[in-house]
Amino acid sequence: MYGHVAKLADEIKKGATSVEGVEAKIWQVPETLPEEVLGKMGAPPKLDAPIITPQELAEADGILFGFPTRFGMMAAQMKAFFDATGGLWREQSLAGKPAGIFFSTGTQGGGQETTALTTVTQLTHHGMVFVPVGYTFGAKLFDMDKVQGGSPYGAGTFAADGSRWPSEMELEHAFHQGQYFASIAKKLKGSA
Repeated sequence: MYGHVAKLADEIKKGATSVEGVEAKIWQVPETLPEEVLGKMGAPPKLDAPIITPQELAEADGILFGFPTRFGMMAAQMKAFFDATGGLWREQSLAGKPAGIFFSTGTQGGGQETTALTTVTQLTHHGMVFVPVGYTFGAKLFDMDKVQGGSPYGAGTFAADGSRWPSEMELEHAFHQGQYFASIAKKLKGSA
Protein backbone atom coordinates (compact mmCIF):
# COMPACT_ATOMS: atom_id res chain seq x y z
CA MET A 1 0.00 0.00 0.00
CA TYR A 2 2.78 2.45 0.90
CA GLY A 3 5.69 1.02 -1.12
CA HIS A 4 7.71 -0.88 1.50
CA VAL A 5 6.97 -4.30 0.01
CA ALA A 6 7.59 -2.92 -3.49
CA LYS A 7 11.04 -1.76 -2.41
CA LEU A 8 11.85 -5.27 -1.16
CA ALA A 9 10.36 -6.77 -4.34
CA ASP A 10 12.69 -4.67 -6.50
CA GLU A 11 15.71 -6.05 -4.64
CA ILE A 12 14.37 -9.60 -4.77
CA LYS A 13 13.96 -9.27 -8.52
CA LYS A 14 17.56 -8.04 -8.85
CA GLY A 15 18.74 -11.04 -6.85
CA ALA A 16 16.64 -13.48 -8.86
CA THR A 17 17.78 -12.15 -12.23
CA SER A 18 21.41 -12.34 -11.12
CA VAL A 19 21.03 -16.13 -11.52
CA GLU A 20 21.86 -17.09 -15.10
CA GLY A 21 18.80 -17.99 -17.18
CA VAL A 22 16.25 -16.70 -14.67
CA GLU A 23 13.55 -14.21 -15.58
CA ALA A 24 11.58 -12.47 -12.82
CA LYS A 25 8.43 -10.36 -12.97
CA ILE A 26 6.80 -8.13 -10.39
CA TRP A 27 3.01 -8.20 -10.19
CA GLN A 28 0.53 -6.71 -7.76
CA VAL A 29 -2.75 -8.14 -6.54
CA PRO A 30 -6.01 -6.26 -7.06
CA GLU A 31 -6.77 -3.53 -4.55
CA THR A 32 -9.86 -4.19 -2.46
CA LEU A 33 -10.20 -0.81 -0.76
CA PRO A 34 -12.18 2.03 -2.36
CA GLU A 35 -10.21 5.06 -3.59
CA GLU A 36 -11.90 7.21 -0.93
CA VAL A 37 -10.55 5.00 1.86
CA LEU A 38 -7.09 4.85 0.29
CA GLY A 39 -7.07 8.65 0.13
CA LYS A 40 -7.95 8.96 3.81
CA MET A 41 -5.16 6.50 4.62
CA GLY A 42 -2.65 8.63 2.72
CA ALA A 43 -1.80 5.81 0.32
CA PRO A 44 0.28 6.94 -2.66
CA PRO A 45 -0.73 6.03 -6.22
CA LYS A 46 -0.26 2.36 -7.12
CA LEU A 47 2.83 1.14 -8.92
CA ASP A 48 2.96 0.54 -12.64
CA ALA A 49 3.27 -3.21 -12.01
CA PRO A 50 0.55 -5.18 -13.76
CA ILE A 51 -2.33 -6.69 -11.78
CA ILE A 52 -1.99 -10.45 -11.58
CA THR A 53 -4.79 -12.94 -12.07
CA PRO A 54 -4.82 -16.28 -10.28
CA GLN A 55 -4.32 -18.16 -13.58
CA GLU A 56 -1.02 -16.37 -14.17
CA LEU A 57 0.38 -18.10 -11.07
CA ALA A 58 0.13 -21.42 -12.89
CA GLU A 59 2.47 -20.14 -15.61
CA ALA A 60 5.32 -19.40 -13.19
CA ASP A 61 8.14 -21.81 -12.36
CA GLY A 62 8.29 -20.39 -8.81
CA ILE A 63 6.60 -17.60 -6.85
CA LEU A 64 7.75 -15.29 -4.09
CA PHE A 65 4.75 -13.62 -2.45
CA GLY A 66 5.32 -10.27 -0.77
CA PHE A 67 2.77 -8.38 1.31
CA PRO A 68 2.25 -6.13 4.29
CA THR A 69 1.03 -7.52 7.57
CA ARG A 70 -2.24 -6.56 9.18
CA PHE A 71 -2.80 -7.71 12.76
CA GLY A 72 -0.24 -10.52 12.52
CA MET A 73 -1.25 -11.99 9.16
CA MET A 74 -1.26 -11.11 5.47
CA ALA A 75 -3.21 -8.04 4.42
CA ALA A 76 -6.81 -8.56 3.27
CA GLN A 77 -5.92 -7.77 -0.35
CA MET A 78 -3.53 -10.73 -0.43
CA LYS A 79 -5.97 -13.02 1.38
CA ALA A 80 -8.70 -12.08 -1.12
CA PHE A 81 -6.32 -12.98 -3.94
CA PHE A 82 -5.54 -16.36 -2.37
CA ASP A 83 -9.27 -16.92 -1.88
CA ALA A 84 -9.68 -16.42 -5.64
CA THR A 85 -7.30 -19.32 -6.38
CA GLY A 86 -9.91 -22.02 -5.70
CA GLY A 87 -9.88 -23.19 -9.31
CA LEU A 88 -6.11 -23.65 -9.18
CA TRP A 89 -6.49 -25.53 -5.91
CA ARG A 90 -9.17 -27.82 -7.36
CA GLU A 91 -6.87 -28.73 -10.27
CA GLN A 92 -3.72 -28.63 -8.08
CA SER A 93 -2.16 -26.39 -10.73
CA LEU A 94 0.37 -25.00 -8.26
CA ALA A 95 1.38 -28.33 -6.72
CA GLY A 96 5.12 -28.83 -6.71
CA LYS A 97 5.91 -25.19 -7.51
CA PRO A 98 8.43 -23.55 -5.19
CA ALA A 99 7.06 -20.62 -3.18
CA GLY A 100 8.48 -18.20 -0.66
CA ILE A 101 7.39 -15.08 1.18
CA PHE A 102 8.60 -11.66 2.24
CA PHE A 103 6.79 -8.97 4.19
CA SER A 104 6.56 -5.62 5.89
CA THR A 105 5.23 -5.07 9.39
CA GLY A 106 4.60 -1.93 11.38
CA THR A 107 6.46 -2.97 14.52
CA GLN A 108 8.81 -5.62 15.90
CA GLY A 109 5.85 -7.40 17.47
CA GLY A 110 3.70 -6.81 14.41
CA GLY A 111 3.82 -10.26 12.88
CA GLN A 112 7.16 -11.01 11.22
CA GLU A 113 6.79 -14.65 12.32
CA THR A 114 3.02 -15.09 12.61
CA THR A 115 2.50 -13.72 9.12
CA ALA A 116 4.88 -16.31 7.73
CA LEU A 117 3.29 -19.14 9.68
CA THR A 118 -0.25 -18.24 8.66
CA THR A 119 0.83 -17.92 5.02
CA VAL A 120 2.30 -21.40 4.91
CA THR A 121 -1.25 -22.80 5.20
CA GLN A 122 -2.14 -21.17 1.87
CA LEU A 123 0.90 -22.69 0.19
CA THR A 124 0.29 -26.09 1.77
CA HIS A 125 -3.28 -26.38 0.50
CA HIS A 126 -1.96 -25.73 -3.00
CA GLY A 127 0.75 -28.36 -2.60
CA MET A 128 3.47 -25.78 -3.14
CA VAL A 129 7.02 -26.38 -1.94
CA PHE A 130 7.83 -23.77 0.70
CA VAL A 131 11.36 -22.45 0.22
CA PRO A 132 12.33 -20.40 3.27
CA VAL A 133 15.58 -18.45 3.09
CA GLY A 134 16.67 -20.03 6.39
CA TYR A 135 19.88 -18.62 7.79
CA THR A 136 21.64 -18.70 4.40
CA PHE A 137 21.99 -14.90 4.65
CA GLY A 138 24.50 -15.45 7.42
CA ALA A 139 25.46 -13.55 10.54
CA LYS A 140 23.65 -10.34 9.61
CA LEU A 141 20.39 -11.87 10.83
CA PHE A 142 21.97 -12.12 14.29
CA ASP A 143 22.93 -8.42 14.48
CA MET A 144 21.08 -6.96 17.47
CA ASP A 145 22.68 -3.50 17.31
CA LYS A 146 20.00 -2.11 14.99
CA VAL A 147 16.31 -2.58 14.36
CA GLN A 148 15.92 -4.87 11.36
CA GLY A 149 13.21 -6.94 9.79
CA GLY A 150 13.47 -10.31 8.14
CA SER A 151 13.73 -13.82 9.45
CA PRO A 152 14.57 -17.33 8.29
CA TYR A 153 11.09 -17.35 6.70
CA GLY A 154 11.93 -14.48 4.36
CA ALA A 155 13.11 -10.93 3.92
CA GLY A 156 11.21 -8.27 5.79
CA THR A 157 11.17 -4.71 6.95
CA PHE A 158 9.61 -2.62 9.69
CA ALA A 159 7.61 0.29 8.33
CA ALA A 160 6.66 1.82 11.70
CA ASP A 161 4.12 4.55 10.90
CA GLY A 162 5.15 4.37 7.25
CA SER A 163 8.09 6.72 7.63
CA ARG A 164 10.78 4.04 8.06
CA TRP A 165 12.04 2.54 4.81
CA PRO A 166 13.93 -0.73 4.35
CA SER A 167 17.46 -0.49 5.68
CA GLU A 168 20.52 -1.42 3.65
CA MET A 169 20.72 -4.74 5.50
CA GLU A 170 17.03 -5.49 4.83
CA LEU A 171 17.57 -4.76 1.12
CA GLU A 172 20.64 -7.02 1.08
CA HIS A 173 18.55 -9.76 2.69
CA ALA A 174 15.90 -9.28 -0.03
CA PHE A 175 18.53 -9.49 -2.79
CA HIS A 176 19.92 -12.64 -1.19
CA GLN A 177 16.45 -14.19 -0.92
CA GLY A 178 15.78 -13.52 -4.61
CA GLN A 179 19.09 -15.06 -5.60
CA TYR A 180 18.70 -18.06 -3.28
CA PHE A 181 15.09 -18.71 -4.29
CA ALA A 182 15.87 -18.42 -8.02
CA SER A 183 18.71 -20.93 -7.71
CA ILE A 184 16.39 -23.43 -5.93
CA ALA A 185 13.56 -22.88 -8.45
CA LYS A 186 16.03 -23.35 -11.33
CA LYS A 187 17.32 -26.62 -9.82
CA LEU A 188 13.76 -27.90 -9.31
CA LYS A 189 12.78 -27.01 -12.87
CA GLY A 190 15.91 -28.67 -14.24
CA SER A 191 15.23 -31.90 -12.39
CA ALA A 192 11.58 -32.10 -13.49
